[in-house]
Amino acid sequence: MQEFELIAKTFQGLEEILAKELINLGANDVQIGRRMVSFTGNQEMMYRANFALRTAIRVLKPIKHFKAKSADEVYEAVKQIDWSQYLNNDTTFAVDSVVFSTEFRHSKFVAYKVKDAIVDQFRETTGDRPNIRITNPDLQLHIHIAEYDCTLSLDSSGESLHKRGYRVQQVEAPLNEVLAAGIILMTGWQGETDFIDPMCGSGTFPIEAGLIARNIAPGVFRKGYAFEKWPDFDADLLDRIYNDDSQEREFTHHVYGYDNNRQAVEIATGNVRAAGLSKDIDIKLQDFKDFTQPAEPAILISNPPYGERISAPDLLGLYKMIGERLKHQFAGNEAWILTYREECFEQIGLKPSLKTPLYNGSLECELRKYQLFSGKYNEARAEGVEIKSDDDLKQMAQKRRFKQNRDFKKGLDEKDDKRSFEQRRRDAEDERMRDMEEHGGRYSRFGRDDDRRSFHRGGRDDRRPFRREGDDDRRSFKGGDRRGFKGDDRRSFNRDDRRSFSRREEGGNRSFGRGGDRNFGRGGDRDRRSFNRDGGDRKPRREGNFKHSFSRNDNED
Repeated sequence: MQEFELIAKTFQGLEEILAKELINLGANDVQIGRRMVSFTGNQEMMYRANFALRTAIRVLKPIKHFKAKSADEVYEAVKQIDWSQYLNNDTTFAVDSVVFSTEFRHSKFVAYKVKDAIVDQFRETTGDRPNIRITNPDLQLHIHIAEYDCTLSLDSSGESLHKRGYRVQQVEAPLNEVLAAGIILMTGWQGETDFIDPMCGSGTFPIEAGLIARNIAPGVFRKGYAFEKWPDFDADLLDRIYNDDSQEREFTHHVYGYDNNRQAVEIATGNVRAAGLSKDIDIKLQDFKDFTQPAEPAILISNPPYGERISAPDLLGLYKMIGERLKHQFAGNEAWILTYREECFEQIGLKPSLKTPLYNGSLECELRKYQLFSGKYNEARAEGVEIKSDDDLKQMAQKRRFKQNRDFKKGLDEKDDKRSFEQRRRDAEDERMRDMEEHGGRYSRFGRDDDRRSFHRGGRDDRRPFRREGDDDRRSFKGGDRRGFKGDDRRSFNRDDRRSFSRREEGGNRSFGRGGDRNFGRGGDRDRRSFNRDGGDRKPRREGNFKHSFSRNDNED
C-alpha cells in the first residue's frame, strides 16, 4: 500500500505519549508538534490509528499544503484541487477550520471560502453542486492556518475519538477519556499492580485502566469512522483490524473504583458492565476518609473536585484529608493527583516528586506524583529511599522549561511577529476554547456563546468594535448623533492594567473603574455528549460486512 502523510491531534501535554503510541503501532517518520503528532503510513495504518490510539482526538489526512496571504488566495488554492476524486454532486460535505493568523481573523470566513471554491468548481464543470451538511456529512474537511501556512485535510475520524462508546451514563463534569488514558500512560502503569481511584465518578479512570491492563483497543466500542464513507473504503481491512485480538493479554491484578455518591457508583458500575470489564473492575460505595492500606501493591490516580461546586473551606478540608490518608494509609506506593488550585496541593501537605502541567478543558492543571513512605521525608532520603528518580528529575526540568516558555511568550522575541503579549495570550485561549468545543462542551469566557463583546479588540470580525461608522447598533466617536470629544462633558477611555472608564466634568473627577481583574472563565469540567450503548458483559465483535454509521457533533474542532 502507498504511504501518505497523517496527523493525529491530541491535548497539550500528551504529545510525547501519543508519539510513543504511534511508534508502537509501526508508524513512520513520527514528528512531535504542538498538540499534534505527524507521521506517515498507509491505509491500514490510518485505520489502526483511529482504532487503537488512546490519546488521539482525531486523525487527519492532509491533501494539500500551501501559503496564502488573503482569503482570495485560499479560494484559488482550494479550487485548484481536483475535487471529483473526493466527492460528487450527491455527496454532502462540511468544512471545519482552525486559524491562528493576523491576516485571517475569522475561522468561519475561511471555512466559507473553502466551501465556495469546492462548490464553484462543481458548478463550472457539471452545472450542479454538492450540498453542505453540518451533521453527519459524507466528507468532513479540515483547514488549519498558522499565519500564512495552510493545511487542508480530510478528517478520517468523524466523531471525536474520545467518545469511546462505552459510556452509557455519566455524572456531572466527567473526565475526558483521552486525558484519562494519557495520564495513566504517563505514569508508566501497564497493569503490573492493582489500580485504585478513590473518587471515580462515572468510572473513566478505572475503565481506561482496565482497557490498558488488558491491551484492549478503545475502538472496539465505536460505531464507526468518517473514512467508512470514503470512495476507497476497505471494509474487509477494517473488519480484520477490528477482530484481531492477538495483542490482548491477561490481567492478574485488579482495578478498584470508589465514590461516596451512590448515584455515581451506579453509573460507574453500568459503564464498567458496558465495557465488558466487570471481572477486572470493582466499583464500591466508600468515602475516601475511610480508605485503608491496600493488601497488595497499588498505584492510586485521582481527579478530586476542583471547587466549582464545593465551598472553599470544604474543599481545603477535602485535600487535607487526602494528604492524611495517603501519608498514613498508602505507604510504599505511589499516588498521582490532578487538580488546578495551588492551595489544594498545599493542603495535601506532601512533597511531590514530579509535576506535570496538563489542560483539563479550559483549566491549566497539574498532575503531581507522590512517592509515599513511612516516616519523615528527610529520614527516608537518609535511608536511601528513592524519592525522585533520574527520569522524574529529567521530566520536571522539561516541564519547567515548558511553563517558562509558553508558545505565546516565545513570539515576543520574533521580529516578524507583531502581536502583543496580551494578543498572544488571548489567541492561545481562543485555541483552547475551540478544542474544548470539539470535545463535547460549549465554553465561553464572555458569557453567552456567539456574543463575545470586547472593549479593547475593535475591528475583530466576531466582536463588536467601537470605531464603526454608519452602524446604528454600535457606538462610534464620529457622526452627529454620537457623543464627541468636544464640550464640557469630555469622556475619555483610560486603560492601565485594569480596564476602567473615567469621566471628567467640571467640579471634579468621577471614576467608574472595575475593582479588579475580571475572570470570564467558566471553570470546571463540562458535561460531554455521549452515545448510549446497550450494556453487556462482553466485548462486541464485527462480523462480515457489518455496516457502520456515525454522527458528528457539529461543535467539534
